[in-house]
Amino acid sequence: MRIVKRAATAAALVFLGAGVATVTAQVNNNSSETYRQLNLFGDVFERVRAEYVETTTDEQLIESAINGMLTSLDPHSSYLNRKSFQDMQVQTRGEFGGLGIEVTMENGLIKVVSPIDDTPAFRAGLQPGDLIIQLNGEAVMGLSLNEAVEKMRGPVGSDIKVTVRRGEAGEPFEVTLTRAVIKVQSVRYRTEGDIGYVRITSFNEQTQQGLEKAIASIQQQLGDKLKGYVLDLRNNPGGLLDQAVSVSDTFLEKGEIVSTRGRKAEEGTRYNAKPGDLAKGLPIVVLVNGGSASASEIVAGALQDHKRALVLGTQSFGKGSVQTIIPLPGHGAMRLTTARYYTPSGKSIQALGIAPDIEVHPARVEETDQGLIRRRESDLRGALRNPDSPRPATTQPAPGPGASGTPAPGAAPGATPGAVPGAAPGAAPANGNGPAENGEGAANQPPFDYQLARALDLLRGVALFQARAN
Repeated sequence: MRIVKRAATAAALVFLGAGVATVTAQVNNNSSETYRQLNLFGDVFERVRAEYVETTTDEQLIESAINGMLTSLDPHSSYLNRKSFQDMQVQTRGEFGGLGIEVTMENGLIKVVSPIDDTPAFRAGLQPGDLIIQLNGEAVMGLSLNEAVEKMRGPVGSDIKVTVRRGEAGEPFEVTLTRAVIKVQSVRYRTEGDIGYVRITSFNEQTQQGLEKAIASIQQQLGDKLKGYVLDLRNNPGGLLDQAVSVSDTFLEKGEIVSTRGRKAEEGTRYNAKPGDLAKGLPIVVLVNGGSASASEIVAGALQDHKRALVLGTQSFGKGSVQTIIPLPGHGAMRLTTARYYTPSGKSIQALGIAPDIEVHPARVEETDQGLIRRRESDLRGALRNPDSPRPATTQPAPGPGASGTPAPGAAPGATPGAVPGAAPGAAPANGNGPAENGEGAANQPPFDYQLARALDLLRGVALFQARAN
């Protein structure tokens, strides 16, 4: 027996030894191949540096090589140099030192779209349409929009002189603005009749705070009249994973929100909802389209899988991967795809997207029977009269467009007299005496939004059905 045991032990040691030897040889072979490939890279690098038609810097070549390596993996992995890394941090933080104005480029000058409430630009009296022609005495003509924005940003507490022209023939005037902390509000909201409308444009560090403010304000405005919410995620490219989880948790009482699975099974993570639904169980419609990606799809997928909301619109973008930002000390950072994410039902939306429960494509609504004469029962000779109606209703030829009491051409079916042609149901009339959109200042009245109109109709229908069922 002892001989057998010794023989077995010896065999085991030989097996293990052979395994170690095999692994060691494999590692050595991999290392040799790696060094051979690195030598190839070194040869190409030296040849480019020595013979390329124009002079290049080593930093430029190395950064391009690193970026090429990462971008070859998938469309979302990339290298961020110092400047790009700082810009990315500003974008996700949603907070920076600046003046507080939304701007665009017009004829080579910077045009103010809107000053953000309670910011240096707002307090200085800048108005939509103002043209910024100089920054600290330097003409903005010739600068790109990004370059001009970069000049307006800066350390909190620092001053900048802005030369402004108001109107076509207005005389330029100069104002000195002190940069302050500007918070980019990614959440806008308003009321559409008895429905709360909340739009999330991106997921940054300010999103959850803005969402809670929006819900509280809508509930305060409408009280018991509130029938539901529209959560608009159209053209939202995504953002921070933790904010997507938090937004989903806002409307869920329990259950999984999203799970991530990396290269190794043990690296998977699950995110679960905590008790507490700020919407108090009211129905929700989530709007998505082909521009809704990543974090937007996490929210839409979670609410859809838990049957907490109806998703309306068109197929979403289909980005089902998670990128981790890995700082590189002394340089920038790398954005590396490290996991895939899955909806609560275990479905990956990578390259597929979120399929809406109700597919609604953008459309323009027009009335087709304007001016037509239609006969009704009451117009027939000898028709029985309704005893509850003292005077018979008689159909008359429709008055011309724009006449009092008649919806204008292009108005939504059922629009009230005097409504703005093409305006969304519940939208403010042209005189501004209606619900304004909150967030970064009041928004101008948007054009008719067919998808939003269908969402509002759906919510009102659900509310009516529930009221009759009770």
